[in-house]
Amino acid sequence: MALDTVILAVIIGTLAAIVYSLRILVIMERRVARIDKHIEMLAEKIIVEERKIEREEREIERKLKRR
Repeated sequence: MALDTVILAVIIGTLAAIVYSLRILVIMERRVARIDKHIEMLAEKIIVEERKIEREEREIERKLKRR
């Protein structure tokens, strides 16, 4: 009977470890998703700024060609 108890304890411990690991994986996935979202937002801001700069460059080139 003692061996049965030990085996049951090992099985329950292993299952608990698996559940805990899955919980940590879910938390990490959420963090990665949040980081990815922030990177996308930064990339969008950079694109907007790049377009502004390109527009200003085109205007400057037009002004220089007129002279």
